[in-house]
Amino acid sequence: MTIDWRPLVDAVRKNDRFVLTTHMRPDCDAVGSCLALAEALRTLGKKAQVVIGDPVPPHIAFMDPNDDVTVLGREVAANQLKPDVLVVLDTSAWSQLGPMADVLRQTSARKIVIDHHASADDLQAETFKDPTAEATGRLVLEAIKSLGVDITPTMASALFTAIATDTGWFRFSSVSEATFAAAAELVQAGANPKSVFSLLYEKNSISRLMLHGRILAHAREELGGRLIYSAATDADFADTGALATDTEDVVNRLLSAEGAEVAVLFQEQNGNDIKVSLRSRGATDVRHVAEQFGGGGHIAAAGVRYAGTLAQAQTAVLDAVRAVLG
Repeated sequence: MTIDWRPLVDAVRKNDRFVLTTHMRPDCDAVGSCLALAEALRTLGKKAQVVIGDPVPPHIAFMDPNDDVTVLGREVAANQLKPDVLVVLDTSAWSQLGPMADVLRQTSARKIVIDHHASADDLQAETFKDPTAEATGRLVLEAIKSLGVDITPTMASALFTAIATDTGWFRFSSVSEATFAAAAELVQAGANPKSVFSLLYEKNSISRLMLHGRILAHAREELGGRLIYSAATDADFADTGALATDTEDVVNRLLSAEGAEVAVLFQEQNGNDIKVSLRSRGATDVRHVAEQFGGGGHIAAAGVRYAGTLAQAQTAVLDAVRAVLG
């Protein structure tokens, strides 16, 4: 898809104060997209602030060495935010914005969404969306270029990290020729793939490794191995000392089992709040499953926040997965 970025260029030209936000539990695509676009806006002489409902997870804190990301309710209050334009990146869902959802609802600012997820709520915003894009980071690269801003090494590193992680280091089915063209452009601009990989995957805490071990030990398979699922319980977090964000990417390890078509990871979050991550090899639409429970995402990668116990979430979501697998 080709996005017409002229309305964004118009918004930037006519306004001076920007607040950028993204989803709770921000990942590399969310953080990288926010930081790169904020830097581009500052290059144009604009005031740009990144405000999220959650802090940057410790394992990707290297992306924000200058602490540009501020947390709503901790470093900044909602009544202190007075943007001309509020930009939402890497989500189109009210439920994923956490406390920033109220800011978005109440603001009189011009509202813009830049996203690559097919699922969407009506955020009452101008939307720049391409569900075929592998990462919001690539859309932000296009947006920055449309603004006439040169890509700096820090922008390049942020956007390369965004794209690399949202494609599983360039191995997911969403990867296209455009993905590698963008990656090459970012490397030329100063991104260092070796350094990014090392910071992402070669600095695991022992707590994170122990948690992954427990999740893999909990794994179960059904339907002749076509469905594989596991869980991270509150006890697992307590016993290992791991953080909630330490589950990132482990669902893809479940999907790596030979013959697996769908993988599901259930994560307890202090009682009756279950985070459900769904992955497929592409033939099964797990977004359709997620949408049945108020979640969303992509055909091959989707998520749900389930209000209930772990047992209730497993019963409901696994029944839905079994139905689509047939």
